[in-house]
Amino acid sequence: MERLLLIGNSRWHWGVGDHFWHCSPAQGLEQFLQQPPQRWAAVGEVPKELEAWNQSQVVGEMVPLKNQAIGLGIDRALVGWGAWQRSAGAVLVADAGTALSLTLVDSGGAFCGGRIMAGAALQLHSLNQATNALPEVLLQEVGRLKTTEIWPQNTVGAMSVGVLHGLAAALCSSYSQMPLLFSEAKLWLTGGDAELLQPLLIEAGLQPRLALNLALEALGRLSC
Repeated sequence: MERLLLIGNSRWHWGVGDHFWHCSPAQGLEQFLQQPPQRWAAVGEVPKELEAWNQSQVVGEMVPLKNQAIGLGIDRALVGWGAWQRSAGAVLVADAGTALSLTLVDSGGAFCGGRIMAGAALQLHSLNQATNALPEVLLQEVGRLKTTEIWPQNTVGAMSVGVLHGLAAALCSSYSQMPLLFSEAKLWLTGGDAELLQPLLIEAGLQPRLALNLALEALGRLSC
């Protein structure tokens, strides 16, 4: 089985068969040098030490997603193509990581646009950095909160619920604003924060298809 890697903005994502794991950039570089992947792609910064393995790097034009816009991230190309291939129809893919990116693909497998906004961790960090009194809130704390607590009385809860519900509302709004020809489009949810957003989307009446490692799975299915 191939060893796969996607270098993200804040973490490195690995996969071998059905086994996936995530680590810091420093840990990822160490693992790479110990056992290089057969195939890898990068959205985040690529260390100079990886230049010797350029021949195994997958770039955007290798992903068979039609009508790719200039500058489209390899992560969005992978999840868009991967979800379209598995749905056999139009899709809207929400990749909830450092950024929450929305990628729209039509029934013919062509990229049709999208949206990008700051993800949960980035929003929480910005609230701490740009204010005098708001604390630093980690996603691990967010995951332990009760999703039924809509109006928290403590600051950490208020920040966490505010950010997550804001992201879910933005996603719901985006889904409702898709052109008519996308009325049957399937919603896919992937990325590190996907499991935090899933119950909020279901509560709002959406039926997202959860695929936490969609980009790596798509990377493994490429014929290049």
